[in-house]
Amino acid sequence: MAFLDVDELWLLTNQHKQIEDTKKLYEMVARRAENEPYEYIVNSVSFYSERFYIAAGALIPRPETELLIDAVLKEKPNLDEEINFVEVGIGSGIISIILALKYKNATFIAVDISQDALNIAQINRDKFGLQKRIELRLGSLLECVDEKIDYLVSNPPYIEDGIELESNLAYEPQNALFGGEVGDEIINKLLDDVLSRNIKFFSCEMGYDQKGKISYYLKDKNYKNLAFYKDLANFDRGFTLRL
Repeated sequence: MAFLDVDELWLLTNQHKQIEDTKKLYEMVARRAENEPYEYIVNSVSFYSERFYIAAGALIPRPETELLIDAVLKEKPNLDEEINFVEVGIGSGIISIILALKYKNATFIAVDISQDALNIAQINRDKFGLQKRIELRLGSLLECVDEKIDYLVSNPPYIEDGIELESNLAYEPQNALFGGEVGDEIINKLLDDVLSRNIKFFSCEMGYDQKGKISYYLKDKNYKNLAFYKDLANFDRGFTLRL
């Protein structure tokens, strides 16, 4: 369906039609046979009931990341509130874009260390007409953000270096997957920034085995509340820290 750009009904009612551009079709089949992710081949991915452009250079959005959106909505149920969001590791832009569609009066600064990712995010941002509300910046963590931050959100790299992954993940940017020797180093750096800059809210995705480490890292810190959430497979998947 993606190759022909048609829906299932069209396929059912046009079964006897011949495909003219077979060369392109064979190329797509060959790429999939090499285990290249389907989303990169068709340059399209679904997230939170919206359709986004995706290409090599940005991590393919996962369904469990939709729960990160839900965590923010739970923490800030007033969709008319004026909030200054910052997202670290914007990737394809899906998190900031969905939040911008929800919070009509919010502004966003979205940061990534990869210019390729920012280029993909720009395509998606512009598709939804959010150029005036989502500013894209090239940089590491919060080094390029001096403005006041009301809410920090991130789906950072959190896999331990050296872990062997499925072969199809080799096509995705490795700096968006691996978070350091232990895996939670980037999360800890973000926690340090949240505490030192007095950022009131921080929602973050994490690895299924990092709840204990994060709780321990914060055990002597001054904060108001730390709430973890699980994914649909009942694995720990993220948290919200409130100062």
